Amino acid sequence: MIALEDIIGLSGLTEDEILALAEHEHLPEVAAAAMGAYLMHSRDGPQKIRVMIEDDIRAALARGDWSHAKELFMALRHFLKEHRDALQDA
Repeated sequence: MIALEDIIGLSGLTEDEILALAEHEHLPEVAAAAMGAYLMHSRDGPQKIRVMIEDDIRAALARGDWSHAKELFMALRHFLKEHRDALQDA
């Protein structure tokens, strides 16, 4: 059986990035990892992932969850460092 860690490894994303996608799309982690892998191989996928994480940060800030917003910001920082193409407009 394939473990969640294996699926995350195949996606090209970190666990924190997958968790942000799961939160944004209200999906189980495995489904979010599959979606992330698909997006990372699609034309505007990295930009879409960036926007999803940014949306999650805004939502956390709006509800006053500073700690979670900080975690998401760190995930976004790492994502942008590793996937510079995500900075382009979708």
